[in-house]
Amino acid sequence: MSYTTFEEFCEKADSLTNLEKRTDNYSVREYRLDRMKALLLHIGNPQEKYKSIHIAGSKGKGSTAIFIANALKAIGIKTALYMSPHLIDYRERFTLSGSFIEDSILVEAANIFTSKIQDFSFSDDIGPSHPTTFEIYTAYAFFLFSYINCEMAVIETGLGGRLDATNIITPILSIITPIELEHTAILGNTLEKIAVEKSKIIKQTIPVCISRQTSVVRQVLEKEAQEKASRLYDLMGEVESISAKTTQEREIVDISWVNGKATHLKLRMRGEVSGENSALALLALKVAGLYKEGISEKALEETTLVGRMQLINTTPPIIIDGAHTSESLRHLLNSINQLYKEEEKVVIFGALEDKDHIHMIRLLLPVFSHIIISRPGTFKKSNVEDLYNLFRKEIEHEKSDTSLYLEKEAPRALNLALNLSKGVNPIIVTGSFYLAGDILTSYNEMNEEQQEIVCP
Repeated sequence: MSYTTFEEFCEKADSLTNLEKRTDNYSVREYRLDRMKALLLHIGNPQEKYKSIHIAGSKGKGSTAIFIANALKAIGIKTALYMSPHLIDYRERFTLSGSFIEDSILVEAANIFTSKIQDFSFSDDIGPSHPTTFEIYTAYAFFLFSYINCEMAVIETGLGGRLDATNIITPILSIITPIELEHTAILGNTLEKIAVEKSKIIKQTIPVCISRQTSVVRQVLEKEAQEKASRLYDLMGEVESISAKTTQEREIVDISWVNGKATHLKLRMRGEVSGENSALALLALKVAGLYKEGISEKALEETTLVGRMQLINTTPPIIIDGAHTSESLRHLLNSINQLYKEEEKVVIFGALEDKDHIHMIRLLLPVFSHIIISRPGTFKKSNVEDLYNLFRKEIEHEKSDTSLYLEKEAPRALNLALNLSKGVNPIIVTGSFYLAGDILTSYNEMNEEQQEIVCP
């Protein structure tokens, strides 16, 4: 098979067993590393041809990853970045030095990659099985980055860590961002179980940097690092304080390090959580020996990422943010309250079935005058009617005067939000990257002049 467009390759990959679009329990037939190892061996282990940095966690993975990738680009290292999911364009998953890779190169690499794997087969004592969508994307990313001769790749896990398809690499550094209760149907129903899954990206003798964690999570990570003889660098042990203030233009971040030094940043990537993410990125660069004073900070300041407190319209202000855990939502709302203290605010909210809905509802109710429940994508488990009823019950219990609406389809939800905002009040879209992507697509289609897609 030969592809003429990159979309054709991605559509073919999406037609396989697509675990990004399911919330089933772990299956030995689907979540496994032996098949991925065999697939990569079959195509010559391209992931071994460049250095890599591996990032896992529940929130902040993408922001931390792109901070690091841009800082490496700034010091002249040809750096690729692999992230998931994409919001509206498949190319968001595979970038080089902060830009989309040319379509002609993506297609050329896809055709060579496809020719290499077409005779691949895998079988064990259970019987034959085939690579999943994410395994194909990950193997393609590893091949693509080798094909374009990158020197370094920053690799974000898809889900978990232990059985994630990315967990084949031997990186120069592992990074674990804050871990929360998420994907419980797959990773386990306690923080400890989830932490164990994510801790398995820690490799023998390879250093690991971790961000702020609960005590139970930190104990799991420390135990794994000790067993692997891996030196652990805890951001909370490296800083005296981190402060972040959201303004209309930038996130103002001040970091006081335990060695007495201070870092002042004016980040384009707004949001309270960007404070810790940028500090973690700087710590990681220092541990890896890739930090350059002044240059690294400037690279972080100019970094942006689609779907992370992204202002897509000014009048009324429309901000999309993929916050999908209670803690990331709390940070987002702190920033929103700094920006819009007095205004009535509208939120379009959608969350997958395995999220902490009650906690998220209690965070949202005091902040917004109007709440619109919408569907977080069309393929993952979610029940918007159940979520709507949870909101309704909480509103009645709290005797809140918040207005509640149900609009499943993104275009209708956006139109309703625009009407409720009266053309001036802020509209926030959050709860899911899938919802953020759908609203961004609807917004672009709504405008006569298509807004340029911001590359991660």
